[in-house]
Amino acid sequence: MSVTPSRRLDWVERLERLYTAVVADVLDKLGYRNQCLHARIRPLWPQAKCAGLALTVQTVPAREWAPAHPYAGELLAVDSLQPGDVLVVSESKWSFWGELLSTAAKYRGCRGVVLDGPTRDSLAIQAMSFPVFHVGFHPADSLGRLDVVAHNVTITCGGVLVHPNDLILADHDGVVVVPHGVAEDALQRAEEKVRGENRVRKALAEGMSCTEAFQKYGIL
Repeated sequence: MSVTPSRRLDWVERLERLYTAVVADVLDKLGYRNQCLHARIRPLWPQAKCAGLALTVQTVPAREWAPAHPYAGELLAVDSLQPGDVLVVSESKWSFWGELLSTAAKYRGCRGVVLDGPTRDSLAIQAMSFPVFHVGFHPADSLGRLDVVAHNVTITCGGVLVHPNDLILADHDGVVVVPHGVAEDALQRAEEKVRGENRVRKALAEGMSCTEAFQKYGIL
């Protein structure tokens, strides 16, 4: 019997204070070396950032142009969002996301959306400051082009396996996935690395050589 991982919103708050590069570094040291989504996935605007618990969505090419129950899986997934979630969507060629779904997701406390596909209504989404990470823009609707067959299942997004309630951090550098089982360890290590980087930054600004700084602090 599967056990649903706990929803640690305190982890989300700690993760939000970090940045993707430092989290990626500590995951490397923990042996998780494929946790950064492909570089094609970019923020809708440069300052966009989000952190949260993954609510995953599996899409497939649509079987019908005019289904009897349009958008059924898509709507169910959005209606399942809880405060602190980040919606993470599998690869697709068509726009899964737009302004109205952003409005609904924001109301439900969703922290942002990560799409391995395009989005539309981009200026309206940016105007509401709702963080979206995507692979570009496409105006065509998802209806008759893609279907949502499941949510809260393991998916692949940007070449990375994402499980429900994994931690997601997305910023200008990209998107990183923290496996739920190592989240506390990864957060502690990342917080310590940030403190170390602050010491290194100060030393470099005061004239210490890069070689000497690395020998002393072991951080680059």
